[in-house]
Amino acid sequence: MCSKIILVLMVIFIVTTGGETCHPNDLKALTDFKAGIRYDTSFRLEKWNGSTDCCKWEGILCDNSTGRVLELNLPGLLTLYDAPAQTVMDGQLSPSIALLSSLEVLDLGEVLELKGQIPPLIGNLTKLRKLLLDTNKLSGPIPDSIGKLPKLEELCLKENYFSGSLPFSLGSLRSLKSLDLSSNKFSGSIPDSMENLTDLESLTLQENFLTGHIPNNIGNLRALKELDLSNNFLTGGIPFSMNKLNSISSIFLGNNQLEGEIPFPSSPSQMSSLAFLRLNDNHLTGRLPLFFGHLKSLQRVILDNNQIEGPIDSNFSDLKALTMLYLSRNRFSGKLPRTIGLLSQLQFLDLSYNMIQGPLPLEMSTLTNLQLLDLSFNHLNLSSIPTWLVELPSLFQLHLAGCGIQGEIPGYLERPASILQELDLSDNHITGSIPAWIGSFTSLYLLNLSQNSLASKIPDTVTKLGRLGVLDLHSNRLWGPLNLVFQMQSSGGLTYIDLSDNSFSNDIEQADMGTQQGIQYLNLSHNFLHGKVPTSVGRLQSLQTLDLSYNRFDSVLPESLANASILESLELQNNLFTGRIPDAFLKLTKLKELNLSDNLLSGQIPFGEPLINFPKSSYSGNKGLCGKPLATCSPHSVYPYIT
Repeated sequence: MCSKIILVLMVIFIVTTGGETCHPNDLKALTDFKAGIRYDTSFRLEKWNGSTDCCKWEGILCDNSTGRVLELNLPGLLTLYDAPAQTVMDGQLSPSIALLSSLEVLDLGEVLELKGQIPPLIGNLTKLRKLLLDTNKLSGPIPDSIGKLPKLEELCLKENYFSGSLPFSLGSLRSLKSLDLSSNKFSGSIPDSMENLTDLESLTLQENFLTGHIPNNIGNLRALKELDLSNNFLTGGIPFSMNKLNSISSIFLGNNQLEGEIPFPSSPSQMSSLAFLRLNDNHLTGRLPLFFGHLKSLQRVILDNNQIEGPIDSNFSDLKALTMLYLSRNRFSGKLPRTIGLLSQLQFLDLSYNMIQGPLPLEMSTLTNLQLLDLSFNHLNLSSIPTWLVELPSLFQLHLAGCGIQGEIPGYLERPASILQELDLSDNHITGSIPAWIGSFTSLYLLNLSQNSLASKIPDTVTKLGRLGVLDLHSNRLWGPLNLVFQMQSSGGLTYIDLSDNSFSNDIEQADMGTQQGIQYLNLSHNFLHGKVPTSVGRLQSLQTLDLSYNRFDSVLPESLANASILESLELQNNLFTGRIPDAFLKLTKLKELNLSDNLLSGQIPFGEPLINFPKSSYSGNKGLCGKPLATCSPHSVYPYIT
């Protein structure tokens, strides 16, 4: 009788559910997953109820024949109403996910707030092809069982808080094509077992704490197209086996501690597909390999901050696809080859801080696509700026600091005024005045004429530089009023002003500094400024560094300065400031550097952080000052009218 009742109930259940039910393991895995999520701004999990048929739930794909779950696909970046939308899923990743034994795709990438660890039993998901958990807050190690996923093709765990060593078992993922573990906290060495991943096309481990050498047999990864190991703590040299990577299109090894010479290419036929090469910020030595010019697919080369030496060979002219060449801060020498003019696609050329000699080849005038040119601090001895250089039609960043330029700023420099965004002629021997036509540089963001011998006023036309963000004129012989600098109507907002080491001598009390709300760095030191510091300085809400030292200010310290609440460095030494240190200065909680020495300040130093944390030298040379960190105040020094 009971068996008949059970049979009837089963028939009724099958009819009402259409014969589609969720496997108990799958149902538990998904309901436990949902229970671990506190909120989901996409509201997809909200629809996971009212039915045991999990195959109808959003983000779930099942096998039509077995009914088992094949995909759990809930990425955070969605398309809603034909527009991209970032959703958030906050909660813990349930270990029950490991019960989805038929799962082929697990995509919980970019849901931002997912926490927890990869389940130790992740190896049970033997059919998994894609595991995407990137851009979350997951932590802990990668379980050793990850190596039990023979069909895994894509593993992306980037931008989390994973830590520990990379498991040796990663080398068992023979089907893996893409491995991205970047922007985590992994440490230890790169396991030698990685050489077994012969189908791997992309290996991305940048921005971790990896140490040791690049595996010697990394050249076994013959299918590799992209390699990024940058921003770690790797040491040693670049393995010679890397010249076997014939399919490689990108190599990024910058910001490590790699040593030795660049060993590739060692023959004309090797690495013919290489498009992006970044080896910056290492300790590479020697010369560029003989066959470097045969890497004809190269588009971007970034080798700056190494110790590479020798001339820039003429075989660079074969790199017809090259758009970016960064060789700064090395030991390149000799003259630039005339064949450099054959790099017709070149847009960015940075050769600064080398030992390259002049003259510049006239053939560079054919580089009509060049947008950035930085030749600063070489042995060029230009004497003057070549006329053909300023006629380059696409040039918008020109840096010629420390190139031996002499004489006045030439009038023909006005020609590219409409497009030039950065002009750096600092540390030369330029004389005369700042020309009035400087105001026609309407696109200019950076103007650096510092460390020259300019002797003039700042022209009124500087107020027309509507996009200026950086103004550096320090160490010249400039004089005249400064008020107009703070009258500039910069749409982008001035962030950096350095007018130190000049001969400005006026009273700036009436200067309305509040019009430049974006100033972060302001240096007017080593001039002859006097009177009061403008109260408007307190309206500089972005100010981080203020240096007014070595002037003749003879007023009290402006209490309004305490309103610059994020100030980190305040240098007011060697002036004639009088009176007390305002109690309001205790509001400067971000202050890391303070120097009020050699003034005429008096009274007790306000007691409290950060003022009491600075050394005596910050207050020395003020005979009337007392209190921590100086000597204890006497009643007379606190109340000077007591007799």
